[in-house]
Amino acid sequence: MLITHDTRCALDTVVDLVNTVPEDDAAPDGLPDVATLHDFVRKHEISDVGVLSEFDLSAVRKVRGRFAGIFAAPDARAAAGMINELVAAAGTTPRLTDHDGYDWHVHYFAPGASVADHLAADCGMALAFFVVAGEQERLRRCEAPDCRRAFVDLSRNRSRRYCDSRTCGNRLHVAAYRARRKEATG
Repeated sequence: MLITHDTRCALDTVVDLVNTVPEDDAAPDGLPDVATLHDFVRKHEISDVGVLSEFDLSAVRKVRGRFAGIFAAPDARAAAGMINELVAAAGTTPRLTDHDGYDWHVHYFAPGASVADHLAADCGMALAFFVVAGEQERLRRCEAPDCRRAFVDLSRNRSRRYCDSRTCGNRLHVAAYRARRKEATG
């Protein structure tokens, strides 16, 4: 599957956004305030964003929850329905642009859109490309029992099972190895 630079950026953004959702009621929100949202926008080089407010923070958290639902979708049909609703509500307006030193690419958000609509449109379309390509199963959650972080499996054979931010796979492999050794010596 060919993934353009802007689609890859949108995928990285949506994964990071979904991973700001608290893992449980005791965990802190990864987007606790407007300053953190501003840092998120800057880190992901989200263009055409004005001054951010509490309203923007609330709207982004709602969009984030809808994206989390897409990563949990049981099949392509369910994911497609969620993506369609998300993108339609954002007022998608595809347009070609070449800004900030990047070659021509497509933005899907309307000029002057809120940061939430911007994320919904651009990130929603990036996820839509996966559904269209029959690759919805690449939108995954980490299989480690104590981690449910989102990721996009870009491996050739769709075999990635763990997120890479917490080294979950390595941690579980070491634990399994130690359990086997303990059982063998036991």
